Amino acid sequence: MILTVTPNPSLDRTYEIPALERGAVLRATGDRIDPGGKGVNVSRALAAAGHRTLAVLPLGGPAGAALAGLLTAEGIDVAGVPVAGQTRSNIAVAEPDGTLTKINAAGPELTAEESAALLTAVGERSAGADWIACCGSLPRGLAPEWYAELVAGAHHMGARIALDTSGPALTAALRERPDIVKPNAEELAQAVGRPLATVGDAVRAAEELRSRGARAVLASLGADGQLLVDADGAHFASAPVAVVRSDVGAGDASLAGFLAAGGTGVPALAAAVAHGAAAVQLPGSLMPTPSDLAPERVTVTAEVPLGRALTEPVPDSPAPRPHRPHGGSARKGARDE
Repeated sequence: MILTVTPNPSLDRTYEIPALERGAVLRATGDRIDPGGKGVNVSRALAAAGHRTLAVLPLGGPAGAALAGLLTAEGIDVAGVPVAGQTRSNIAVAEPDGTLTKINAAGPELTAEESAALLTAVGERSAGADWIACCGSLPRGLAPEWYAELVAGAHHMGARIALDTSGPALTAALRERPDIVKPNAEELAQAVGRPLATVGDAVRAAEELRSRGARAVLASLGADGQLLVDADGAHFASAPVAVVRSDVGAGDASLAGFLAAGGTGVPALAAAVAHGAAAVQLPGSLMPTPSDLAPERVTVTAEVPLGRALTEPVPDSPAPRPHRPHGGSARKGARDE
């Protein structure tokens, strides 16, 4: 069983439109409502692949109740922590060329009591969990050290931790030695404070995160592929993608595939890329089922192409970039934060 923790979940509505035009009345050609938040998406991907998962998350108001109902309908066990604030609702607009525009609400501000209750819920429900996946941004009211406290507590109970967050929350948690961290290229550059122009730059940045506490680093390099840097060295994996329909949640599907395959080594890296590549070919944040996967199309090698230039090099001070359609492995998508 894999337990996921999503401190700032959401309801995500995605509209498909011919083109985004400011100030115009636009008519959608399709729309859907999905549960949102990075940990929530990891649980959804696990459930879609037939794995048992439990989602721990704060829930508030009608949106929180709707979110819990959607998760239950997908076969996910839900451990909701009641909060006074309203669970946020996000909007995404998808265009036919793969461009995605997303508006993320801030979400509720959690009190000190609600923050403590969320940690308690993780501790009470983590017995027997193979992994605890802690994912996404922290809502208002939670200090950057919140994930660090969670990692320390989970390790004390003997659980393994996968961490997918960024900024001060990632930096603070590294000292507690999470078992795997999963940054994308921008987050990796931000964590080490320097630009990434090549695959080799990404490898060196991942090695630095390991020197600061991460036991392994699974880094998404967008269309270029994914890296796994651990005690056995560095491995690089990629898979071709003919058509990108939506990259929302693709990185979360990738993490789900990695953990479901054991969370260590080359087989887990291959599963991560297969899940991510399948996810970008599905609408909205729909998660791939086993029939969507094409593991035979994944290439994994220890001969990492260190000199290869990244398709989208990351500047010294990474800033949000427009989403551009392109092939390759699970690519960087809109962050579900």
